[in-house]
Amino acid sequence: MKYIFEVTIKPGFQPEDYADAWVRASNLIQQAPGALGTELHRSLSDPAKLIAIAHWESKAARDAMEGTPNPAVAEIIRSAAHCCEIRFVGEFDEPEWVVIPPKAG
Repeated sequence: MKYIFEVTIKPGFQPEDYADAWVRASNLIQQAPGALGTELHRSLSDPAKLIAIAHWESKAARDAMEGTPNPAVAEIIRSAAHCCEIRFVGEFDEPEWVVIPPKAG
């Protein structure tokens, strides 16, 4: 499953201000059972908008991690709160199958 949230960087700050904290928190979160990696993307149309995607084996694994919060992760998130606003987008199930067309040429 995918856990997705949007980050809006506040005026006077840069995406890198948040990205540093995100990497530190992600490194800790990814030690949880069922964690399969994370991605942070910057919007092409608005550099102050980021989308974060966390990949998990299952919703149960994600919920278990949230059920035993890591104080270090909470502190990292608190330390970055001044530079951004975070909006939860949703939890998305993996598709049953994916078709990826071959690259042209």
